[in-house]
Amino acid sequence: MTYADRWLLPDGVEEILPDEAERIEQLRRGLLNLYHRWGYDLVIPPMVEFTESLLIGLGSDIDLLTFRVTDQLSGRSMGIRADITPQTARIDAHSCKRRGPNRLCYAGHVLHAKPRSPLATRTPIQVGVELYGEAGLDADIEVISLLLETLRTAALPRPHIELGHVGIYRALAEQAGLSQQQEEALFELLQRKAATEIAAWVQSNVTDAALSELLRQLPGLAGDSAVLVRAEQVLAGASAELQAALDELRSVAAAVARRYPDAEFYFDLSELRGYHYHTGLVFAAYAPGQGDAIAKGGRYDHIGEVFGRARAATGFAADLSALNRLGPGANGRAGGIYAEASDDQAQWQAIQRLRDSGERVVCGLSNNAPDAIEMQCERRLVLQRGEYVVVPFEH
Repeated sequence: MTYADRWLLPDGVEEILPDEAERIEQLRRGLLNLYHRWGYDLVIPPMVEFTESLLIGLGSDIDLLTFRVTDQLSGRSMGIRADITPQTARIDAHSCKRRGPNRLCYAGHVLHAKPRSPLATRTPIQVGVELYGEAGLDADIEVISLLLETLRTAALPRPHIELGHVGIYRALAEQAGLSQQQEEALFELLQRKAATEIAAWVQSNVTDAALSELLRQLPGLAGDSAVLVRAEQVLAGASAELQAALDELRSVAAAVARRYPDAEFYFDLSELRGYHYHTGLVFAAYAPGQGDAIAKGGRYDHIGEVFGRARAATGFAADLSALNRLGPGANGRAGGIYAEASDDQAQWQAIQRLRDSGERVVCGLSNNAPDAIEMQCERRLVLQRGEYVVVPFEH
């Protein structure tokens, strides 16, 4: 690398400059204050942990996204976090062990070894909540409600929520007697919504005619709330476990819709996001014109089992930078006040009073002429008739 290239950052690694940083920070504070009002306690996990703690069954995606380093003290393999959810599971199991429900929230950078999509950053800021210790649907309802409040706080235009339930596919796979290898093969086809390939695969691997028809129709069970009515008819002959999953999806959607009648819901009964670790309802938030989800979540019971404490769990994580970029954002930094360089104690006291009241005051330096635009100062502090007063900055 030449001297001229040393300012370059690695592909997918971003820095955040003052105006955007201020907007992101305001949104971060607003969201953490929101979560606090809902009873969620802030945790700040470390950026790096032993890989045994970070890679706890969240699927191969997290494994591939995780940077690995060697701990110079212990010689053990460590990972730079690619997701904060495993860290909160460890915290719930050990560091912040509570008998009842444990509500945790967080906001911090994560690092991806490769971008999730071609234009995605490798250093997103993840913000989210996790609710441990409650297996009832009221926990799912609370978390999805809080996701909608998150989108409202970010002032996103017309966001919509996609809902699914991994138990529907699991029940069909079990009823069809699919082996793990067969289940994985059909899973991959469902992920791609490859209807023709799905039909061919089912014909070759499922002998039961009724179950074959159910599996072929599963990718088409997607749409607005009417799809739940159609699903009840299409899946009428399915197992009790599938009916229970469908009932859960219907009940949660109805409860959230009563709270947020203006929310837009989309149902996808073949949605298998996080299939390898989610155990129930799954959901995601989308914004108009955006192909990737801006927030994802769902139920992932028993993830804490690897830490010696299996707990019911549900939660979501959102990309804070994406929320800021897609919403109108705040107005950036508030206009400041410029105070010329001076050793006048009265001026210093006036400056401190302004700062104590919440104003941004930028003091001049002896060898530099003021640049109001760079300093983002729209006013100045001047001495008039023996008193320091704030007046408009004349350009």
